[in-house]
Amino acid sequence: MLSMPSKQPTVFASRLAGILALVALIGLFVFPTATVARNFSGAGTLWLFPRGIMDLSGFPPEKLPDLALASTLNWVLAVSLLVTIFAAWRRQSWLWAAGLVSLLLGIASAGAFSQSLNPLISELVANNVPRRRIPYLTGGINLGLLFPILSGLTALVCGLTAFPAWIQRFERFRGILIPFVSILLSITVGSIVVLLVQKIPADPSIPLGFAEQWTGKLDLLYFVYSTLFSPLANVNDMFQSLMLATPLIFTGLAVAFAFRTGLFNIGAPGQLTMGAIFAMLVGVYAPLPAWLLIPAGVLAAALGGAFWGFIPGWLKARFGSSEVINTIMLNYVAAGIFVLMLGSDKIPLFGKEYPMPFKAPGFEAKSYPLQEGARLEPLSNLLGLDQAGAAISWSPLFGIILFTLIFLLLKNRYRALIAGAAGVLVTVLLWKAFPIPLENTVGSHLNTSFFIALVCAWLFSIVMWRTTTGYELRAVGLSPKAAEYGGINVAKNTILAMTIAGGLAGLCGTHYVLGGALDEYVLKQSLPTNVGFDGITIALLGQNTPVGVVAASILFGVLDTGGLYVDQRLDALNRDIVTLLKALIVLFIAAQGFLSKKITSPPPAVLVKDLEKKEGQA
Repeated sequence: MLSMPSKQPTVFASRLAGILALVALIGLFVFPTATVARNFSGAGTLWLFPRGIMDLSGFPPEKLPDLALASTLNWVLAVSLLVTIFAAWRRQSWLWAAGLVSLLLGIASAGAFSQSLNPLISELVANNVPRRRIPYLTGGINLGLLFPILSGLTALVCGLTAFPAWIQRFERFRGILIPFVSILLSITVGSIVVLLVQKIPADPSIPLGFAEQWTGKLDLLYFVYSTLFSPLANVNDMFQSLMLATPLIFTGLAVAFAFRTGLFNIGAPGQLTMGAIFAMLVGVYAPLPAWLLIPAGVLAAALGGAFWGFIPGWLKARFGSSEVINTIMLNYVAAGIFVLMLGSDKIPLFGKEYPMPFKAPGFEAKSYPLQEGARLEPLSNLLGLDQAGAAISWSPLFGIILFTLIFLLLKNRYRALIAGAAGVLVTVLLWKAFPIPLENTVGSHLNTSFFIALVCAWLFSIVMWRTTTGYELRAVGLSPKAAEYGGINVAKNTILAMTIAGGLAGLCGTHYVLGGALDEYVLKQSLPTNVGFDGITIALLGQNTPVGVVAASILFGVLDTGGLYVDQRLDALNRDIVTLLKALIVLFIAAQGFLSKKITSPPPAVLVKDLEKKEGQA
């Protein structure tokens, strides 16, 4: 079992590493290795190692890259995968080293392919060809190189199960098994849907035999999913993804906080609405100095949502009524208040009409603009990324990698502080060494509310797992009767939990109103309250942990952004593929990823040893 120390990799880990290495070895020769170029409709000119070039676009590039170095590295990679298969089959203690070599060779081969395209790109740039007309810019690795890289990484991790110290480290990440497997299963089922719905994007003049059909279908799958995740490799699209992820973090934290305390908060849409209303009232009407408007607006958004969460919390604590029904009903009440305020500038009452001061003049249902001091600046403006020649750096990525490595390797009680200091130092020192030029970040509505969301996630973690209040909240969630027997005030903690959860959802108002995410610094009737329901999915995927919620929110933001490009480039697929993937993820998480309890919640190692001793004595 994964929890038992051994001088060899575990049986499961060895089998997993061996199967993936075998698939990667076969795929190196039968999958599309890399994409030389791809047109707007998705049809590509593909490199098939070692067979050569296959064109499905009908208009291949005039010049093909020199693939000699990449081909040589692929042959060496094939040998390395064979060695990995042998090490996995014999459960050798050096399986991790074989996986590391395969991983590095896969990355080197991918790098060699990219380098082979650079001279062709430079030649066209020197000839003043617009970048949008340079076909090689759409090139990159394909399934043939992706699988060896993933296989090498898997073998590296699986090989480390031969060492007890690493087994203990991996035990900490057992909680991500269910969401990780659920995502893989959703991608698998989504792939079947893609193949059934979307035909191969190929030029009609190209006859599609068996080889072309096989290659085209595999390339189609890679193109769809690489497009969905393409914002991860583009700074401008990543800004858009983080902008979409910001409200999901707030609502996901709101649902997760309630889940942790044994409550089901379905009232995030209403709490979000009230938070936005309170933020608008302060931002538009509060007679405060400019430096106080933003803090007051943020506090007002939290108070608006907290008030709307307090009501169902109090009703449950006082009368025992279901928070599920109460929060759902309060969503409609909040929506009615919202429409009443912005639907018209007059309200009929007892046969008379009274003026309403909230709706701005005009046909559109929106508030008056916020005062200048109440507006959160876009991050692109704050960081100077809206200037010509602006650039950011890869150094934060290096800092995160270094932080992760140090945090995993050290056992010192100050490892988080040491890892954080090292990560920040590397980020600062290497900032100018690895620049990423930006084309355009103007118009991005990503603002400082994203950092407010991250701070909320950090406070969630501190309060829930580092304070007496958090201990009481979790105790009430696990067993209210046992908590009450232990002297914990269940009613007080129920109200507190729903109030905090509501406040987290209400902070969405900082994004939509103070941050101008609705294209203007106003409150509009088009406020996307459905984000509140998406918070349930985010909380489930994130396993009700702050880090999980943030990661799941960013994932959904990336998919929503990438879905726009899929919709643009393929005729039969649109953004509904993203909705399908989200629904499948929830479905598989509800089914616990079809994983057994022995994998997701194994007995402690001490208990396993005792059972084995008893079986041996019997």
